[in-house]
Amino acid sequence: MTDAACPHLAEAAGRAHPARPSAHGCEDCLASGGVWVHLRLCLACGHVGCCDNSPNRHATGHYQGSGHPVIRSYEPGEDWAYCYVDESFADPVPAMPGEAATRHFAPPHR
Repeated sequence: MTDAACPHLAEAAGRAHPARPSAHGCEDCLASGGVWVHLRLCLACGHVGCCDNSPNRHATGHYQGSGHPVIRSYEPGEDWAYCYVDESFADPVPAMPGEAATRHFAPPHR
């Protein structure tokens, strides 16, 4: 259910086009050799970043740098979204074609 007080989540739930995931893993961790726990997909641009339980918190960093307010879980079987601006969750926010992770993408072993 979408939080009625959050216009960002309502807009994300009604988006016309899917966000194309930027990577099969945290885009920034893959570039820097970092590790992640879980992945998040920016519904504005498709940036895949790591969650706040990950050492580098790249999904939150992406929000802080871009201002894109809504992420969706990029983990298989999860269909919730979160708005950074209003600190609100929505569940479910179904994936559009190409937005759902087909499996859990683990960091490469180094």
